[in-house]
Amino acid sequence: MITDATLTSKGQTTIPKEIRDSLGMKPGDRMTFTLMADGTVIMRVKTKSIMELAGILHKKGRKTVSTDKMSP
Repeated sequence: MITDATLTSKGQTTIPKEIRDSLGMKPGDRMTFTLMADGTVIMRVKTKSIMELAGILHKKGRKTVSTDKMSP
């Protein structure tokens, strides 16, 4: 998909609707931009907050490990 956007004098642009819809973006979503050596820019949508990730590694019956024991 190729779409065009314009940069304003304040350095702002609008992400085209087709792109926002394809990525499931909504107001307030955050993005990261990575500039590659060849000039390509990779934009990633950060869809998860740290609070949404809380508990995803928990498995019933698994013993907890302190952070002190995790470090080398």
